[in-house]
Amino acid sequence: MVLERFLHEEPSSPYVRSFYAASFLGIVALGVSEFGGKNLQYSKFWNSSKSGRSPTLIGSRTGMLICYTPALIAAVLSFWLDPETRTRSLLLKSALTLHFLKRIFEVLFIHNYSAFMVLDTVFIISTSYISIVGSLIYFQYRVRKFPEPLIDLKYVGLLVFIIGSSGNFYHHYLLSKLRKKGEKGYKIPKGGLFNLVICPHYLFEIVSFLGFALIAQTVHGYLSALGSAVYLFGRSYSTRNWYISKFEDFPKNVKAIIPYVF
Repeated sequence: MVLERFLHEEPSSPYVRSFYAASFLGIVALGVSEFGGKNLQYSKFWNSSKSGRSPTLIGSRTGMLICYTPALIAAVLSFWLDPETRTRSLLLKSALTLHFLKRIFEVLFIHNYSAFMVLDTVFIISTSYISIVGSLIYFQYRVRKFPEPLIDLKYVGLLVFIIGSSGNFYHHYLLSKLRKKGEKGYKIPKGGLFNLVICPHYLFEIVSFLGFALIAQTVHGYLSALGSAVYLFGRSYSTRNWYISKFEDFPKNVKAIIPYVF
């Protein structure tokens, strides 16, 4: 099969296949919920609960640090727990570490927060990220004794990751400049790809996860990238609908995440 040329040979196991299916379907379920309007409660949707109960709230900056820090710790510890010297493994661990370092840097120094996060959401996001990091590294460990893929994409993956991280950071920076000091309201973003889509930062986030997948070239890596894309498509769809409901002058030609398409 042509697809096998892009994949690492892996040891076969029904338990692993079950994990693949469960982790992929879990992320896809979150995406389907976003499409259906049942949103994870952070950013614009922190107060969108329709359950009737009073959720436990936490400040957005603190919540986001809790979301990202365990994943960063897991990525850093992987260098010590598994001192693998293969280039592919080192690239994957380094990319994951840099990804969450960037996230925490943005939380501390770039983002402006005006809302809260629901504690349940913080737990879901934090658990998802640490699971993705741990499993990407683990499945890379499992294939180390098997032959490399016939078509080596690890350096392509590194380039894709750099593009995704750079684009994500740039559009986060643009978002941070929307509000003047003391302002807390939302505005329609402008500049960069915001003139074409309302969530270019999500688009580049997908590119970053594709970079992880191309570096790893494992089944789990590709499934993680695909599942993350489904979730972010759903999130961007809900975000565009939110802007349309809040701003009468929202430009209808601005799509959710793919310019001119969706």
